[in-house]
Amino acid sequence: MAKKMPKTSGNKKQSDAQLSSTVKDSAQQIWLAGLGAFSKAQEEGGKVFEALVKEGLTIQRKTQAVAEEKITEATSRMTTMASDIGSKAQGQWDKLENLFEERVAKALARLGVPSARDIEALNARIEALTQAAAGKAAAAPTKTAARKAAARPAVKAAPAKKALAKPRTAAAPKAATTADDTPAAS
Repeated sequence: MAKKMPKTSGNKKQSDAQLSSTVKDSAQQIWLAGLGAFSKAQEEGGKVFEALVKEGLTIQRKTQAVAEEKITEATSRMTTMASDIGSKAQGQWDKLENLFEERVAKALARLGVPSARDIEALNARIEALTQAAAGKAAAAPTKTAARKAAARPAVKAAPAKKALAKPRTAAAPKAATTADDTPAAS
C-alpha cells in the first residue's frame, strides 16, 4: 500500500525530498503490484482458460445432443407424414383404377364385347360338350357315326375376337374336314 505523506511544516527542500521519496516509493509499489497482478494472471489465466475450454466443450455437447434430438424428431415427423401421404395417394390411385376398369367394362359391354368371364364360361362349356361328344362316340363306334363325324366340320376354340365375328352365310360353306384335318370326300 502507498505510504502517506507526513506533514512537515518546516523546510521546503526537506518536504520536497520527502514528497519525491514518497511518490517514488508509491510508484515502486504500484509497479510491483502490477507485476504481481500480471504474474498472477499468467498463472491463473492458464487455469481459467482450461476451465473455459471445459465449460465450452460441455455446452457444445449439450447443444449437439439437443440438436440431434430435434433432428430425429423432425425426421420422424417427416417420415410419418410421407407414409400418410403415400398411403392416401395409393388409395386414390386404387379408386381411380377401379373406376376406370368399371367404365371400360361398361363401354365394352355396350359394344357387345364379351368379358373375360363370358369367354371363360364359353370355353368351359365347349370343353364339357367336347368331352360329352367324345364319350358318346366312344360308346357307339359305328361306321355311320364315323361318317357323320367325318362329314361335320371340326370345331376349334376360337380366340376372343374371332368369336365376335359375324357368322358365315350359307353362300360360302367351308369344306368339311375329318378328324385328321384332311378334306372329306363327298
